[in-house]
Amino acid sequence: MRLRLLDRYVLKELLYPFVFGIAAFSSIFIASTMLFKITQYMTKYGAPIETIARLFMYNMPEIINYTFPMSMLLAALMAFGKLSGSSEITAMKAGGISYYRIVAPVLVVGFIVSMFSVIWAEKVVPTSKATASRILNEEIRHNTRPTTQDHIIIKTISGDTQRVTYANRFDEKQGKMTDITIEEFHKGKISRIQTAKEGFWENGSWRIVNGNVFALDDEDGVQSSAKFKEQIIPLNFSPKQISWEQKEPEEMTIRELREYISMLEAQQTRADRQWCEIFMRINIPLASFFFAMIGACLGTQKQRTSSSIGLGISIIVIFIYYAIMTFTTGLGKGGAMPPLLACTLPNILCLGVGLYLLKKKNA
Repeated sequence: MRLRLLDRYVLKELLYPFVFGIAAFSSIFIASTMLFKITQYMTKYGAPIETIARLFMYNMPEIINYTFPMSMLLAALMAFGKLSGSSEITAMKAGGISYYRIVAPVLVVGFIVSMFSVIWAEKVVPTSKATASRILNEEIRHNTRPTTQDHIIIKTISGDTQRVTYANRFDEKQGKMTDITIEEFHKGKISRIQTAKEGFWENGSWRIVNGNVFALDDEDGVQSSAKFKEQIIPLNFSPKQISWEQKEPEEMTIRELREYISMLEAQQTRADRQWCEIFMRINIPLASFFFAMIGACLGTQKQRTSSSIGLGISIIVIFIYYAIMTFTTGLGKGGAMPPLLACTLPNILCLGVGLYLLKKKNA
């Protein structure tokens, strides 16, 4: 389907400021957060340039992901500031084109950017963040993760069977796990669950004690159960390897987070932080759509706004948005507010403001 002249014209005005916004806001992030840390790694730890360069590159996907909504806001502001300043929006409305129709291409682009950002945040950011963390801890700081950890999870695959091992507490020095749950999946369906009070690393194997085994069926549920005093489980990860295998919520995919949450909830442990991470993985990218709506309306003025004014307005709106987001997600992670509401509230407010401004500009 061919784009109309109006759509092509508006999209052309959006392209340059959007690319400029990604570069500008990425530079601000780098200058404000990364440069000092990089200098510290080089002076304090003597990190080589090659390692610093790889750390920098693996941190970039997360930074770029944060700049998508900001860049969409700046692009809409500058594009509509230019169109309204040269009276082109007035001419379009005089020609019988509604303001909603004029804004439509921007909203479509904002939606496309949001969808791309969701995929980027799920497929690229967790992997790159986990790699950056490994480079920082192994190659620069030359240290390991904490030797004692709560709520550890290990995934192993053998043929068609996948095992997910969860422990409420793990001590690397003692080679010990406590309150263990092992879920076995065969061809994607859960087939067996084992629980054990404790597990010990002995002679290159994990020995679990005082446990139960439950064989499951999709239709009938629990088919059989049995108790055992001790047994060796097929987990070949040493205590040190388990320490490194653990990921922060920000380093997990949504699927991994859901599996982790299931384990936590099975142990009656709150998972507010993990739920917030899932909801934020979706809501931050969706901000591109709402920012496109707000930016177009704010950019529609009687007089043309300069690029510096557009950038200034963008920074103010972004500051307000992220201040609200930081406050509400903090409440969500702390359990003071439902995680879904905490993470969605900033976008709900943006939607309300955007619809109000659209109605006002169309009048």
